[in-house]
Amino acid sequence: MKADYNAESGVPGNMAEIVPDRNLYEYAVVRYVPRVDRQEFINVGLIMMSKRRRWIRGAIWIDESRLRAFDPHVDIPRLCRQLTLFEDCEAPGRDLPVEERYRWLVASKSAVIQTSPSHPGFAEDPDVEFDRLLADLVKPPAL
Repeated sequence: MKADYNAESGVPGNMAEIVPDRNLYEYAVVRYVPRVDRQEFINVGLIMMSKRRRWIRGAIWIDESRLRAFDPHVDIPRLCRQLTLFEDCEAPGRDLPVEERYRWLVASKSAVIQTSPSHPGFAEDPDVEFDRLLADLVKPPAL
């Protein structure tokens, strides 16, 4: 059975009918993993990409007291310098298409900075969705 595909929207035909004004996006959470062997992490940022809109955005949000409670020996200035790569969405070949930069940034790594698996979604306004995801997944709830 051949799948119905809408070439303009880049999604299966039946999905394009359900969400005609929405844009497919992918996102990953940026994590600080002080000890890779323990597999414990704290979320410190978000990166999101919409291939159709040729749009990519990243943000880092660090709560120093949370980080120090999680890892008393963390070198916060060094960590911040390393995380700017995600915030600026820089990757080798800044002139590459956004999807290639995104794939490079979210590739699996065994390092103290990692990303979650990539997750898809649909949004009418990726900037609004980015802000919502950042608040939900990275910033701690107000107590």
